[in-house]
Amino acid sequence: MSTKKNDEYIYVVLIKALTGLGGFARKFSPYEYTHIAVACDRTKNDFVTFSRRAHHTPFDAGFMHERTEYYAFGKHKRVKIKVFALPVSPEAKRNIKKYIESIERDEEYVFNLYSMVTMPLLHGFRIYKAHNCMSFTAKILELSGVVNLNKPYYKYNIREMDELLRDFFWKEGYLYKRKESRAYMRRPGLCYNVKKFFELNGKLIYRMIFRKTGETYE
Repeated sequence: MSTKKNDEYIYVVLIKALTGLGGFARKFSPYEYTHIAVACDRTKNDFVTFSRRAHHTPFDAGFMHERTEYYAFGKHKRVKIKVFALPVSPEAKRNIKKYIESIERDEEYVFNLYSMVTMPLLHGFRIYKAHNCMSFTAKILELSGVVNLNKPYYKYNIREMDELLRDFFWKEGYLYKRKESRAYMRRPGLCYNVKKFFELNGKLIYRMIFRKTGETYE
């Protein structure tokens, strides 16, 4: 499909992640895309999602503005992507941007690691103020009003969203690295990663056990 300059669109971007985890997942499935993000403007190098904050810090994770060099790094000069362009109403796009901005301002949001790693068995579950790349993107799809979700948003995996959005396919190809990001490729060391491991797991477990009655998930 083509996109017109004056139309309102959001873009869902599937990424063939070049991380060790992405490669490991592809050993067990022929499906190649293992990460997903949202772009509100196709002219900007800005992909919004939930992910690790640096390549070597898997447990320091949460809301992220990612760039091409976060996907194509080191020896990798390009990364494969698949893009869907969803035409949305001006009101829906405003609501999507407000939702993204509200999460960006809220430091309570964390990465929903447990839902991600158990997705093949439990098919997704919510934790208070926690997202991963799948649940975050599916929530944006719900807010778009363009597609009908036939199950709760947090139960969609990347492949299911790929199929759900097939009528909005825009293009498939490669993003090419513009530069290397030293900040994203930093190596903080074992102690930092151990600290972040316990911090993230502590927050997730606490919220699963002690979530107060009346608190909302979103």
